Amino acid sequence: MPRRQHGAFRVIWWSSNLLLATAFVAMLYSCAREYSVRRYLDGFSDAIVPNSHPPEQKVQAILDWMRAEPSRTITANPDGLAMRDPEITLTYRQLLNVCGTATNAFLNLARSSDLRVRRLLLLSPEHTTKHVIAEVLINDRWIIVDPTYRVIMKDAKGHYLTRKELQDPAVFSEAISAVPNYPREYNYDRFAHVRLTRLPLNGLHLRPLVDRVYPGWEEAVDWSLLLERESFFYLVLSSAAAMFFLLLRAGLAWYADHRLRIPRFHLREHAIRAGAAFFSAPEIKQ
Repeated sequence: MPRRQHGAFRVIWWSSNLLLATAFVAMLYSCAREYSVRRYLDGFSDAIVPNSHPPEQKVQAILDWMRAEPSRTITANPDGLAMRDPEITLTYRQLLNVCGTATNAFLNLARSSDLRVRRLLLLSPEHTTKHVIAEVLINDRWIIVDPTYRVIMKDAKGHYLTRKELQDPAVFSEAISAVPNYPREYNYDRFAHVRLTRLPLNGLHLRPLVDRVYPGWEEAVDWSLLLERESFFYLVLSSAAAMFFLLLRAGLAWYADHRLRIPRFHLREHAIRAGAAFFSAPEIKQ
């Protein structure tokens, strides 16, 4: 069949191959970047968190390091920093004093210390975020940790408190009475783990739809790792893109072979033949 025919298909075919190659390269780069970040966090957490300690002492060790006002870099323009980069949040002092980035720093160090953690957003009546804190799984209970104030929420008896327990106004008042200048508006009347209102598709009211399709989806996955660690987000995104374009290429290849009957370069078959020729013993004719 003449090459000038099916020109549109050929454009789509080569475009999909180019996009697949681009996504694959991006995935390799993101994988290397995420590995580098994890190595950095492992080394950082090893320096401040004893591995042999129980979970509650690991949490306290991280908070003690944050409370000690470590010698960190100060920048004149903190708003210009990459606030989703763990190395950045642990480098600049100003970011350790802002609830969002302070919580991200705590979560990253806690994960590197083998703790199960997740982010929790406290919402205003208008459903805007008024404070960001962390939950840590200890003894099968998700206890509340506020990295901004360097405190684990406890009652007067030293009992670690969960989100549900802090919804009781009396328990909440008792817990914050031990924390100087803790705002009373940081209550637990409204909360979320993921804010879908930040998406441009907010008008579609995604949360009620997702809640009906998959109840409990917010707590089923550690969304904070995906949404707040830039390197991991791009790794997942590039991996998904590579998988999509790989499936697209397979579909286009089937269509070209079985419907259009277009001759094409079969990379897999040529690779198999090349491998067989390379590893097989040469035939010597006498």
